[in-house]
Amino acid sequence: MKGVQITPAELEDLLLGHEKVDDCAVIGVPDDYSGERPFGFMVLKPGIEKELLDYVKEKKAKPKWLSGVEIVGEVPKSPSGKILRRGLRDRIKLEKAKL
Repeated sequence: MKGVQITPAELEDLLLGHEKVDDCAVIGVPDDYSGERPFGFMVLKPGIEKELLDYVKEKKAKPKWLSGVEIVGEVPKSPSGKILRRGLRDRIKLEKAKL
């Protein structure tokens, strides 16, 4: 956000430390104000999206707050365990195109 370096791994490590998160991935999504904001995909128990957004707000500075969360059944990964972020970005683009 506005010159602040935000790595997905930093927010993923934080979120994976939360007891209700089984897996997650964070990608950058376009934002009119800042150019790009973090967006999280998480595998977790239903109904705790707001709790997780608040959790990040308590632990990180405002530029690193998640702009949203999508609950997923699993985070797409390569056979070596690397998060497949391109597929997540394409998913966001498709959802925005439907609007």
